[in-house]
Formats: sequence, structure tokens, C-alpha cells
Amino acid sequence: MHTIAIVNIIWFLLALCFIVAFCLYKFSLKLPNRLEDVFQDLIRYGKTKEHIKRPSWQLVFDVSKRCFSHFYAVSVMWNGLLLLFSIRSVVMRETLPDWLIDALRCLTGSPRDAWNELHLSILLIQVLLWVHSFRRLLECLFVSVFSNGVIHIVQYAFGLGYYVLLGLTVLCINASLPQSGAVPFFKQLTWYHVIGTLVFIWASLLQHSSLSLLAKMRTDNSGKVETLAHKMPRGGWFELVSCPHYLAELLIYVAMSVCCGCSSLTWWLVVLYVLYNQALAAQLCHDYYRSKFETYPRQRKAFIPFVL
Repeated sequence: MHTIAIVNIIWFLLALCFIVAFCLYKFSLKLPNRLEDVFQDLIRYGKTKEHIKRPSWQLVFDVSKRCFSHFYAVSVMWNGLLLLFSIRSVVMRETLPDWLIDALRCLTGSPRDAWNELHLSILLIQVLLWVHSFRRLLECLFVSVFSNGVIHIVQYAFGLGYYVLLGLTVLCINASLPQSGAVPFFKQLTWYHVIGTLVFIWASLLQHSSLSLLAKMRTDNSGKVETLAHKMPRGGWFELVSCPHYLAELLIYVAMSVCCGCSSLTWWLVVLYVLYNQALAAQLCHDYYRSKFETYPRQRKAFIPFVL
């Protein structure tokens, strides 16, 4: 009897949680008072948390938004380690560590030999994930100008674990890809690897330019921070949507799906999660801008141009 992989269940449940949260917020569905307070505290962070009244007991769980860099630091180290194991497996024909294979077997239900041979798609996605994490870490440290906003400690803990699970998920995909047989590793390169990588590069550049525009609103020409106030974003894709950096995040994950031939249900569940996670964050930012700035362009969408 075929069983559903645990990794698929995890990503489906995560996606479902954010689909429900997005619908509750988007359609102004109210929960009982205490639950509503907790719900709003958990979905908001940074500037979107500033204008809501919160009971004093909730303030205990606040963590500085500047700690976002911790997420990417963990990802760079963890996913760098997994990438190293994969490179050794491909180049030196060494098997992955037993503890890692045991974890992957638990998540997928696949036999140990499912990771005897890694696909080029897997190694490529691992490289792209590490590059993405490293770039975001550098941006958090040297580009972004964070205000005194906060995130919930649950969001912080989730963020730390997210990239650990994501790295394992990439390796889990190997078990569901068709065996390459006698095809040499680098001869597995195909058109969708090229297209996926190009989309990844374009989306990464879009995200970097959008984050740079946000940072420049708080700095002078020399790069010195002048203010931590929130201003109306202008220029680039901000003329189309309130949060092009969130749209770029989604496109980065779609690009990774293209890199495995769009054939992995597991990764599409990851994309579904990212879609609603980023859509919720974008809608909160969009509503904040519209409430703060009377002249905010009405034609701008929150997240996806002309759609949402």
C-alpha cells in the first residue's frame, strides 16, 4: 500500500495553516477576542505590528526584527553542510552520513539506496538555496536598514527551523526523481536546469534591487542612516506592487521547481506554502501603506501585479 511521505504532510499542513490565516485576514473573519489577539500577534511583524494594541503579556514574546539575519546564518551553515555532503557523494562516490539517510528515510519512507546516486537537479537546487541564503544574509547585515520593529518568538523559532527542514526537503526530492541509469552526472544537464537558473538569477536581482530601494529611503547619498521611519516606497516594481521583494521570493522557489523539471509534488507543496506565507505578509504591508499614506496609489496591488 502506498503511503504519503511525512515530508509532504508537513509542507501541506504548513501551507494549509497559511491559507487559513490569509483567508481569515483577507476576508476580515473574526475569532473570539483572546484568540483574535493571539492570531494578530502571530501573523504580524515589524511595521504591521506597530499600530495594533496589544496586552502587556504579549510584549514578553517580542524579538527584534534585526534577528532576521539569524535565519540566513543558520541556513548558510546547515545547507552548506548538506551541499558539502552531496558534493562528496557525487565527486568522491561517498555515501551520505548514516544519520542523514535515516532522517531522509523517516521523512520519505524510501529505502536507503534512494540516495546512492544524487541527481544533478538536487545538487543544483542545493547550490541555488545556499546562494540565496548567503545573499540574504549579506543583505540583512550590510544593505537593509531595520527599524525598531519586532517579531514574535514563535516566528523566530519557526524561522530558525525552516531552513533546516527546507534543506532536508531538497534531498528528499531525490527519492521521487527517476533513476538516471548510466547517464554521467554532468550529462544530465537539460533545458529546464538552464531556464530555472536564469529565472532564479532574475528573481534574485529583482529582490536585491527592491530591498536596496527600501534601504535607500532611510539613508543619504553616502549610505548613512538618516531615519528609521517608514516611507512610501517608489520606483522599480514598487510602482506595480507594494512588496516586490515578496513576489521575488516566490519566483525564486518556482525557479527551483523548474530546476527539477516541475515534477516534484514535494517542492510544489513548498511553493504553495511560500505563496500564501508571502501573500499574507504582503497583504499586511499593503494595508499598512494604504492606511498610513493618503496618497498611496490605488492601482498598486499587494503582491502579484494586476491580480492580488
